[in-house]
Amino acid sequence: MVQPRTSVEAEGSGGMGGYRWVADGGRRAVAGGLRGRLDALRELIALSRSRLDGRALEGAGRVLETADERYRLSGEHTVVAIAGATGSGKSSLFNALAGANRSQVGPRRPTTAEPVACVWPGGRAGAEGLLHRLGVPAHRRHAPADGSSELHGLILIDLPDHDSSATEHRAQVDRMLELVDAVIWVVDPEKYADAVLHERYLRPLAGYAEVMFVVLNQVDRLPGDAADQVVDDLRRLLDEDGLALGEHGEPGAAVLALSAATGKGVGELREALGQFVAERGAADRRLAADVDAAAERLRSVYVAQSRVGLTEQARAEFDDRLAEAVGAVATGRTAERDWLRYAERACGSPWVRMRGWRGSRWRAGGSGAVTGTGALGGGATGAGPAHGGRGADGWGCAGRTGTGRAEVRGTGAGRAEACGTGVGPSDARRGGTGSTGISPTGVGRAGPGRAVPWRGGRWRGSVGRQAGSEHRPSAAGASGSAVEGGEPAVDGRAAARPVVEQAVRTVAGEAAYGLPAPWAQAVREAADRGAYGLPEVLDTVAADAEASLRGGPAVKPRWWTVAAWLQGMLCVLQVLGLLWLLGAVTGAGGAAAWISGLLPVLLGAVGGPALAWLCRVVARGPARRYGQDAERRLRSAAAGCGRARVLEPVAAELLRYREVREQYAVASGG
Repeated sequence: MVQPRTSVEAEGSGGMGGYRWVADGGRRAVAGGLRGRLDALRELIALSRSRLDGRALEGAGRVLETADERYRLSGEHTVVAIAGATGSGKSSLFNALAGANRSQVGPRRPTTAEPVACVWPGGRAGAEGLLHRLGVPAHRRHAPADGSSELHGLILIDLPDHDSSATEHRAQVDRMLELVDAVIWVVDPEKYADAVLHERYLRPLAGYAEVMFVVLNQVDRLPGDAADQVVDDLRRLLDEDGLALGEHGEPGAAVLALSAATGKGVGELREALGQFVAERGAADRRLAADVDAAAERLRSVYVAQSRVGLTEQARAEFDDRLAEAVGAVATGRTAERDWLRYAERACGSPWVRMRGWRGSRWRAGGSGAVTGTGALGGGATGAGPAHGGRGADGWGCAGRTGTGRAEVRGTGAGRAEACGTGVGPSDARRGGTGSTGISPTGVGRAGPGRAVPWRGGRWRGSVGRQAGSEHRPSAAGASGSAVEGGEPAVDGRAAARPVVEQAVRTVAGEAAYGLPAPWAQAVREAADRGAYGLPEVLDTVAADAEASLRGGPAVKPRWWTVAAWLQGMLCVLQVLGLLWLLGAVTGAGGAAAWISGLLPVLLGAVGGPALAWLCRVVARGPARRYGQDAERRLRSAAAGCGRARVLEPVAAELLRYREVREQYAVASGG
């Protein structure tokens, strides 16, 4: 027996309190809770159209269409269908409730070929629209014989047999079951366990238990207490189907036993229907179950397997990989060494600076190419025809000069690391060891450096200049694409592309981890779109860094000027001492003249190198800070490119997923 609902339960579950009549009296507004779920489902579909297959959203779209249609029609009427198998007594029960023979009954099968309706008029009109939506022919619409007030607002539909031999009858049953507000399933003692009924209808419709009645008809054919045993077995089968039963005040399907032929139990069913119709909540509960079913079907494409999003560690690792790709660490160390060289040049004696200037002129004239001593591409000495920007193959790679002669740059001219393990964290980026850069041990990540002959017959360990080693000219006449000996130069930009691509794949995989398949694919596609052209952008960033570091620090420390002035004074003392000694040699002075000339010479000869050594010691701290600042700026610029082109699009996709996930949570009632 169905349990009656209290007024509080009726309002809480979408009863009378959930409806509002509008001015024309023929429509109602959807209850607040269900309205929010439907709006969320609508927003969910709108946000997902570009990410999900249309077929995945088709069921949810039909639910919205059904809800819109239902709420445009009468809110006072409740549509209840009577469904069952052939010979179960559906039409007999329909006639018993209507109080007259409104539906044909007979031994011929199938008997009911078209749906038959019986309408208990409510306080307002509106049943015609519902019947037209259901497709009930006008000549099959009837009124009850007694017009009892307890069923006012009920539209009772007698459906064809769900197991009819006529295919169109089964199709009609399936269509109308999606449109009615509630269903009375009629079974008989012989076919109550029919597999077709349970597997095709009751089990898939288990979520609609609150708008479902299960009636065991023809109990008059069962002797003694057999009816109770059949009802208990029927309850067991319904429980196995997952159908909640309305017992002890809990919401669920009502299970009743009756005989339409004798009228036994029909009054109880009429009373239960009267309470059910009076609540005016069947349409809402039916649509809520529709939304539940649609949400469950969409669960796999909206619910993540784990917490999603990019962690700070993943972002930091992505930034580190991009810094590796542009050679930020090597750039910082090279800038540090260049700062030390500039300090040594500024604080060194005039004699040392003059010797360096003469050596640069000899190298420029002898080879036609200059290996740069600057921070990022030559240019530190400013001598020779070598260009200070990136070569055709990127930093540190052999490139063509304007005259077509090869230009070999050392580790001071490229982003390849020239100490420790060789080419630093980005040996693949700019032509690592074995091409243009080599560690002091001669072995880098890419393998041992190739020996390149130097003019005069002596051999160098590699093409790249080692840290602290003297610059040597490259072999004259070597082509821009190969060093002498026929070995081709490596394109640093092509070598860097796998580093960038691996960084993008890693961060995309981290962001997509745990996401449902469509959203994971959207995240990867967003990362791939952002990665297109990223290596070229990083090349531009590196070139800008090279240009900014070329020429040394923008602001020279004042102590460089003081040290240079002291070196000049010591040089002047040396010159005066030498002149004094020259005078003593020519007899212009006595023994005292020798001592007076020797002291300034010794003071200049010892003081100059001592002052230069002291300046080198003092310069280590500022040089380290200068290199760290160069590394930090290049790292920040590369990270900014990665954020703008990869991380932000990925974050946008993750934000969209969070939005649809929130809408899904509302739509599913979670």
